[in-house]
Amino acid sequence: MTDCLALDKEPIALIRGQAYTDLPADLYIPPDAMKVFLEAFEGPLDLLLYLIRKQNLDILDIPIAKVTEQYMEYVDYMKTLSLDLAAEYLVMAAILAEIKSRLLLPKKENPDTAEEADPRAALVRRLQEYERYKQVSLALDNMPRAERDFFTVNIDRNAIAIPVVLPNIALQDLVRALGEVLKRTEFSTNHHVILDALSVREKMTYILDSIQKTPYCPFNILFQLAEGRLGVVVTFLAMLELLKEGYIQFVQATAFGPIYLTPTQSSQAAC
Repeated sequence: MTDCLALDKEPIALIRGQAYTDLPADLYIPPDAMKVFLEAFEGPLDLLLYLIRKQNLDILDIPIAKVTEQYMEYVDYMKTLSLDLAAEYLVMAAILAEIKSRLLLPKKENPDTAEEADPRAALVRRLQEYERYKQVSLALDNMPRAERDFFTVNIDRNAIAIPVVLPNIALQDLVRALGEVLKRTEFSTNHHVILDALSVREKMTYILDSIQKTPYCPFNILFQLAEGRLGVVVTFLAMLELLKEGYIQFVQATAFGPIYLTPTQSSQAAC
């Protein structure tokens, strides 16, 4: 029964062809079996420049004692993580200690001798040069980079030949399609409407004849509704033309009362 259950389990490891489904009871993993160290600085000059810029110190007048103390604290921390990585930092620590000891030495008081060079000068030049290279490298890294910020696309400009396969259509199929089109034309008929030609001049004559028979001719009876909207527009244009030429007048006795058309002396003379 135990063997059947063991076969049902998924093996967690395969060592020399043998499958293991359970972890051994005496498994021991040493504390330093795997160590991950994320390097914060790219080198001793980078660390030294960081300490100077962090405290807003003048790079031309570095307080060696203060910077050396902070530098050694970081080196001691790195020793506990990786001795190989701390080796190059120890070299810089030795240089700082040498500069510090040279600064502690008493200066010569003989005025005839030339002024001794600042022991920090060589280190300052190295820091300034490193800072320039670092700024340039950061500027280059921020520039657009192919395959990181943008990708190039290559297009084949050669014409692509696509074979055109023509359908095989028999004559009977064409005749049948033509017959269906002819059937559809029977259901599609066009209705042509021919409008009667209306003349403004004819309407003007008609209006003059009407007002000669009735001196005060009502405005609305001159419109023939059978002629539709076009007849109403043409009749009204004829009235405006007669009014413009001075043959008729519009008369309204009261406000909002009926409007009448009456002939003028010019229309009577024309008649």
